[in-house]
Amino acid sequence: MEERTNLMHMMKLSIKVLLQSALSLGRSLDADHAPLQQFFVVMEHCLKHGLKVKKSFIGQNKSFFGPLELVEKLCPEASDIATSVRNLPELKTAAGKGRAWLYLALMQKKLADYLKVLIDNKHLLSEFYEPEALMMEEEGMVIVGLLVGLNVLDANLCLKGEDLDSQVGVIDFSLYLKDVQDLDGGKDHERITDVLDQKNYVEELNRHLSCTVGDLQTKIDGLEKTNSKLQEELSAATDRICSLQEEQKQLREQNELIRERSEKSVEITKQDTKVELETYKQTRQGLDEMYSDVWKQLKEEKKVRLELEKELELQIGMKTEMEIAMKLLEKDTHEKQDTLVALRQQLEEVKAINLQMFHKVQNAENSLQQKNEVITSFEEKNNQVTSSMKQIEERLQLSERARQQAEERSRALQQELGGRTGALQQQLCELHQQCSSLEKELKSEKEQRQALQRELQHEKDTSSLLRAELQQIEGLKKELQELQDEKADLQKVCDEQEQALQEMGLHLSQSKLKMEDIKEVNKALKGHTWLKDDEATRCKQCEKEFSISRRKHHCRNCGHIFCSTCSGNELALPSYPRPVRVCDSCHTLLLQRCSSTSS
Repeated sequence: MEERTNLMHMMKLSIKVLLQSALSLGRSLDADHAPLQQFFVVMEHCLKHGLKVKKSFIGQNKSFFGPLELVEKLCPEASDIATSVRNLPELKTAAGKGRAWLYLALMQKKLADYLKVLIDNKHLLSEFYEPEALMMEEEGMVIVGLLVGLNVLDANLCLKGEDLDSQVGVIDFSLYLKDVQDLDGGKDHERITDVLDQKNYVEELNRHLSCTVGDLQTKIDGLEKTNSKLQEELSAATDRICSLQEEQKQLREQNELIRERSEKSVEITKQDTKVELETYKQTRQGLDEMYSDVWKQLKEEKKVRLELEKELELQIGMKTEMEIAMKLLEKDTHEKQDTLVALRQQLEEVKAINLQMFHKVQNAENSLQQKNEVITSFEEKNNQVTSSMKQIEERLQLSERARQQAEERSRALQQELGGRTGALQQQLCELHQQCSSLEKELKSEKEQRQALQRELQHEKDTSSLLRAELQQIEGLKKELQELQDEKADLQKVCDEQEQALQEMGLHLSQSKLKMEDIKEVNKALKGHTWLKDDEATRCKQCEKEFSISRRKHHCRNCGHIFCSTCSGNELALPSYPRPVRVCDSCHTLLLQRCSSTSS
């Protein structure tokens, strides 16, 4: 009782501190919030109080997740929480699953509703809690009422990455040991928020109480309906009792009549037994004659049995020979399968080589086309350079001729006009300027000519490289032709191997058919034990006892003993040359097999 009261007071304190801290932070809480963590620790202690210890082979188990799982059955809205907790891969212990369940219920704002459903069904909680536990007493209802106030808060809790299995549930009392002045001395806006929170708390309590009143009203209506139904059933039961008493009187009268009739029938049966005794004596003589005939038939059947035993020995020898043949056939099939696998691998390698050669040929042809285009472009450039060189040489010749003509004119003018030196000097200066300009043009043309010669040399080098590449391409073409010839040879080998594979497949299918026939014969021979005549006293199918008139017959397929009615069919079996006797069940089974194989 002291533990219950202490836990209830701690729950009040933790909820009060949690609400005050949440109001200061804006009513939204995270998993790192210290008062929220302490609230879950106190809640865990409350749920663990008075838990029954479940003993198993591993050891003692005491977890509060068991009663929380009942909420899923009582309240279908909690099924989402239970499934999400079970699907979390990080949770391995029952304690971790219980903590995750509390986190999710608080985020849904239905923790108080779910716990109220649990406390209302105390007959189910008695399996998990002792009668003096907190959840079984009135303190549990008080805690549910306190938890209603937490519906005001918004909790954003992330379960991924948190180690809920290894948390230590220790209550930190330092959060609740505060000065009275700090608690009383608050600001006006904090008091207003407290009043608003109290208002919300009272409204939540009213809603919760209205829900409980509605549930109680529905329960009262249901009880009234059941009471009216029970009264109707009572009246119907009294009517039935009266009718049964009348029937009892009638049955007593009928019983007296039956007794009188039975006494008369006993006298008649005594007379009939006397007549039957006389007829029995007469039939006894006929049965003795039948017995002598049956003895003769028994001797004949013994002879037949000896012959059958000899046939059985022969069949056992045949069976051993068939098993040896089966083993040899299995070895042949394994070897053929290995050769098939090797041939298929060779085929795949040949196909891969063919694909590589085809890709190489395509790449070589593409490079040939590109190089031919480059050669044509270089030839066009070469022609252009030669034409430009010719034009420059013609210009040089013209400039040299003009220079020579100017020099001749200057000489003639010097000889003829010696006195006119001033004017001629001016003309000579002009001519010198023209010569210098012409020399500059000549230099520039010579530089251009040298650059063109360099380009020509570069183009000649590239053309020589291209010719060498052409020779390499011709060599590649020869290699391609050789590879194509090899491909044709490999294709022929492939076709021959495919034909060999087809022939091998035909041989394998034939050998498999033979194997199946041999297996059927072995199945017919195996597992069917030939029962002795002394072991069977009843027919296996109809379970009637064997007698002189009801003889024993062996089924040649299963080896069991049946009567003539249950083994009247005959069928041709693979181990017998002629149709032999078979029981009804083996007859239907063999007919079904024949129909399935024919289809």
